[in-house]
Amino acid sequence: MALQQTELRPMGKSIGRKEDPRLIRGKGRYIDDIMLPNMLYMCVLRSPYAHARIRRIDASAALAAPGVKLVITGEDLAGMNLAWMPTMAGDTQMVLATGKVLFQYQEVAAVVAETRAQAEDALQLIEVDYEPLPVVVDPFKALEPDAPILREDKEKKSNHIFHWEAGDREQTEALFRDAPVIVKQDVRFPRVHPSPLEPCGCVADYNSATGRLTFYVTSQAPHAHRTVLAMVSGLPEHQIHVISPDVGGGFGNKVPVYPGYVCAIVASLKLGVPVKWIETRTENITSTNFARDYHMTAEIAAREDGRVLALRVKTVADHGAFDAAADPSKFPAGLFSIVTGSYDFRSAFVEVDGVYTNKAPGGVAYRCSFRVTEASYLIERVMDVLARRLQMDPAELRLRNFIRKDQFPYHSPTGWVYDSGDYEKTLNLALQRIGYAELRKEQAEKRARGEFMGIGISTFTEIVGAGPGHTFDIMGIKMFDSAQIRVHPTGKVIARLGVRHQGQGHETTFAQIIAEELGLSADDVLIEEGDTDTAPYGLGTYASRSTPTAGGAAALCGRRIREKARKIAAHLLEVGEDDVIWDGLAFTVKGLPGRSVSMKDVAFAAYTNVPEGMEPGLEATYYYDPPNLTFPNGAYIAVVDIDKGTGAVKVRRFMAVDDCGNVINPMIVEGQVHGGLTEGFAIAFMQDIPYDADGNCLAPNWMDYLVPTSLDTPHWETDRTVTPSPHHPIGAKGVGESPNVGSPAAFVNAVVDALSPLGVEHIDMPIFPWKVWSILREHGIDE
Repeated sequence: MALQQTELRPMGKSIGRKEDPRLIRGKGRYIDDIMLPNMLYMCVLRSPYAHARIRRIDASAALAAPGVKLVITGEDLAGMNLAWMPTMAGDTQMVLATGKVLFQYQEVAAVVAETRAQAEDALQLIEVDYEPLPVVVDPFKALEPDAPILREDKEKKSNHIFHWEAGDREQTEALFRDAPVIVKQDVRFPRVHPSPLEPCGCVADYNSATGRLTFYVTSQAPHAHRTVLAMVSGLPEHQIHVISPDVGGGFGNKVPVYPGYVCAIVASLKLGVPVKWIETRTENITSTNFARDYHMTAEIAAREDGRVLALRVKTVADHGAFDAAADPSKFPAGLFSIVTGSYDFRSAFVEVDGVYTNKAPGGVAYRCSFRVTEASYLIERVMDVLARRLQMDPAELRLRNFIRKDQFPYHSPTGWVYDSGDYEKTLNLALQRIGYAELRKEQAEKRARGEFMGIGISTFTEIVGAGPGHTFDIMGIKMFDSAQIRVHPTGKVIARLGVRHQGQGHETTFAQIIAEELGLSADDVLIEEGDTDTAPYGLGTYASRSTPTAGGAAALCGRRIREKARKIAAHLLEVGEDDVIWDGLAFTVKGLPGRSVSMKDVAFAAYTNVPEGMEPGLEATYYYDPPNLTFPNGAYIAVVDIDKGTGAVKVRRFMAVDDCGNVINPMIVEGQVHGGLTEGFAIAFMQDIPYDADGNCLAPNWMDYLVPTSLDTPHWETDRTVTPSPHHPIGAKGVGESPNVGSPAAFVNAVVDALSPLGVEHIDMPIFPWKVWSILREHGIDE
């Protein structure tokens, strides 16, 4: 794709990313690059058991080891009232284990030493006497009456955390009673991990002279982290300065507060020097927040002509040892109730039960806005099951049931209001681009030769932009976002935002939005994020919320500046304000296009020649509380071939058509789509974090938990349709998570389609070659 040079009116143009020269040349500054005078290093001792009582901890030998300055245990933290911390889901979580451990790799003690090597060596000298306890890793067994109770700190003597439901149970049941066709499918979305390139880490620097804590952390939500740290530590919030430098990937993994952060702060408070903690890869995979692990059953009631009537969904969600899911407070199962997808169901009823098990805690929006990936995968799998039952083409079934474009704004049966879309147009474009009819013909010919070729369709509706304060919050804090723009006398701009990018290209896209609003070049706009001392309060970057929330804030903040600029322009042009119009590049006098002043002219006047009585300067702050979420959508089609000898699946083609509303930078959207599709591919074919019966994590590193390389990754074909969001200031919807939401179902539907002549109706992810090989052998296919 040819890049366009930076110019005026930059919206919708593929401007090269402003941040890339710094990042590509290795000039980025990440957490582990931070070196402070007298800094010490912290490492964490972790439990080898998934469930065990702690009889005794002896740290005397570790304390006497060379270079060791401090050893912290759960008992030490209990003496400071810091043994437990709140989670974003409203649960509590041990900082360091007290009494017993609840999952393998749980934090048990922390050692602080002059070097990291000394701290790691000293960990080996800590003696912990464990008494192993019965382990439960299956969430269904955890709900049985005789299951061991894991959370003895809770009044409720059960491993059941919550029951949550949405929709109309009675109406749904009535439609099922009378339906001529009912299909049902059990589906598991495996436990996966965001696994960002840069693991979690921090540097805590407490200054006893000023009473101020400077906390460097690889964070997707610096302001939220500051607030939570103030709640946990007792330090006044204005005395905590959180700085999030460049972030090497997040994908939801860097939203929560982890025990290592709290321990590093405690160590710095006690020792009065900076303390650094950086995770290992194994620590990141085994103990920081995972994603998915949903066990789902969906049923569709339909007419014989394929028209869907009702959807019934029952789900068990494995949340691990502590309910640390990063969900808005009112949605313990996230936005899973988007499970009706792109289809016009007359009624739906969804229920989810959360369960404690002896696994790592959490549940994050891994490139997904709060369980939407699970929901989309489920409905797209069961729609294919319905198509097969009715012997109907899956594309035709979807086209027959789509929400029509004249139905928007559309009220879903589970309570959401979809803003806009043209699903039929999007799917038809995908079908046309990939040559669907020809592919079906080719498939028939191959089947006649005994070959296995599959075509999988997935059409999805996302729900992103977590932000409407009337509905969304994190720990009670409304999920608005913010922008602050200052125009300097020379017309150069600095803008600070409450979100924090992890590679998404904010420095470019937000500069384009602001430049468009002010009639400047994106080169004139500098974007700053990640410093709580300078940026306005915001809830951070995750769940594809940056453009829908902070992007809206940036646009409206620019318009607020423009309103003041128009008054100054009228003063400069010596006309009334009503006679001044904005043409996108300059202020002109109505009927006299030759009389105009640019934003740069106005900016200089704002500091030198303002109207009498006007406050000098040209800057504004805007906190944007969106009226609704946004609803991107898309249609994906995968084409696969299966090797009968090995069971290997080759993704021959993949067509992705996305509708994310108005596009700010096509190149960046393209990059987001490619990245999300690659992650979706990995989930479909490579990734799972299994546990054995004793609670041992069987994929604790990148040898066992696979990350796709460029050699593994298929070639992606992309296109897009555009239906602007009617309520967003620039009509944008967000795109970062759509490809990860929509693609797993396309891959699995394609593999199931390939094997459908054998009677296969479903295969759980990940689809390893041995699974396919076993199915082929079970059906006598042996070559």
